[in-house]
Amino acid sequence: MAYVNDNFLKLQHRYLFADIAKRVAAYKEANPQADIIRLGIGDVTQPLAPAVVEAMHRAVDECASSGTFRGYGPEQGYDFLIDAIIAHDFTARGIKIERDEVFVSDGAKSDTGNIGDILSGGNIVGVTDPVYPVYVDTNTMAGREIRYIPCNEANGFMGDIPAERVDVMYLCFPNNPTGAVITREALQRWVEYARKNDTLILYDAAYEAFIQDEAIPHSIFEIDGAKECAIEFRSFSKTAGFTGVRCAYTIIPKELKVRSASGSRVGLNEIWNRRQCSKFNGASYISQRGAEAVFSAEGQKQVKATIDYYMQNAKYIREALKGYGLTVYGGENSPYIWLQTPKGIGSWEFFDVLLHKAQVVTTPGAGFGAAGEGYIRITAFGSHEGSKEAMRRIGSIVGSL
Repeated sequence: MAYVNDNFLKLQHRYLFADIAKRVAAYKEANPQADIIRLGIGDVTQPLAPAVVEAMHRAVDECASSGTFRGYGPEQGYDFLIDAIIAHDFTARGIKIERDEVFVSDGAKSDTGNIGDILSGGNIVGVTDPVYPVYVDTNTMAGREIRYIPCNEANGFMGDIPAERVDVMYLCFPNNPTGAVITREALQRWVEYARKNDTLILYDAAYEAFIQDEAIPHSIFEIDGAKECAIEFRSFSKTAGFTGVRCAYTIIPKELKVRSASGSRVGLNEIWNRRQCSKFNGASYISQRGAEAVFSAEGQKQVKATIDYYMQNAKYIREALKGYGLTVYGGENSPYIWLQTPKGIGSWEFFDVLLHKAQVVTTPGAGFGAAGEGYIRITAFGSHEGSKEAMRRIGSIVGSL
C-alpha cells in the first residue's frame, strides 16, 4: 500500500494566490461586465525588451538547423550566461564569484523551494513574518519546524535577530510582500549572527534591480563573511519580464560548508550540483540566450526603462494612497506597496471591499502570515493607466468606510 507524505496535509487547503483567483473568478462570473484592475499577483505586464526578443529569435533559428541545434545543455547553465551574470552582477560590485558557484535555473521560486532537498528535515527554519508563502509551504512539506520573526513598523519591517538560534534563515530584500529594504548595517548583523550560530542564510534578492538608493546592498555577498554562511537567489522574472520565459540563478559559494550527521563539514556547492544533475535538465538554451541579452548595452537600457516604468507606478500609488490619509510602506526601492487597512478592517475583508466596490484586486496581508493581518499588498506591475484608475477608485470609497 502506498502512503501519502502526511506533511502535505498540514498545508493550507489552497495556495494564497489560488484562493485569490477563485474569489476573483466568482466575482467575475456574477458580474461579467465588471472592469477589474489586477494589482494583486506580482506578474509583469510590460513586454520583453527588444534586445531579449531578438536574442531569443536568433536562438530559435539556431535550433531550426541541424548544424546549430541545441539539445540538453549543462545542468548548471551555459558559460555565456554565467560569465555575463558574474561580470554584471558581481564583478562590477567588487564581489568575486567563480563560474562553478553559479547555477542557472528555471526560476527563483523553484530554487528557494528545492534548496530544501539538500538540507536535513530536522533543521529549524526561521522566516520573517509576513513572508513569501513558498518558504513556509516547502519546509512544511519537508516536516521542518518553522519559527516566525515578526516584521513590523517598529523594526522597519526588517525583523529582529532571533533570541533563539535557528539552523536556516530565509531573508528576502527588497522584501516580498512589504517592499521593505535592509540596510547594510542590519545585513551585517544577520551575517554576524549566522557565522556565530552556524546558521545558513537563504537570501532571496529577486527584486534587487528595483533598488534606487545605492546605499542599500544589492547582494548579501557585499558583506564580509557572507560567503561562509549564505546562498543567494536571483531572478530575471521581475527584472526583465521573464515570468513566462522562466530563467533565474542561484549562487552557492564553495566556502559555504554545513554539518553532516557524522559531524563533518561538507560543501553545499557540490551537493547542490549533484542534486541538479539528478533532478534538473537545465534551463532552455533559448531562455538563456534571452537572459544573456539582458546584460548587453541595449538590453540594460531597455530593462532599466521597464523598471523605471514600474517604479513610476509605485511612486504614484504610494503618493495617492498617502494623499487619502492612509498609512503606506514600501514602493520606494521595490515594486510592492504595503498598505495598512483603514479603521482596523481585516485584510480579507478589505480585499473584498476593494474587489466588490472598486473592482481592484490586491493581496490580503494575512495571506503572508499572522503579522500581515491588517495590511494589503499592492503591486506596481500594472499599466500607468490602470494604476491611476485603481487609485481613483480606491480614493472614491475610502471616505465611506
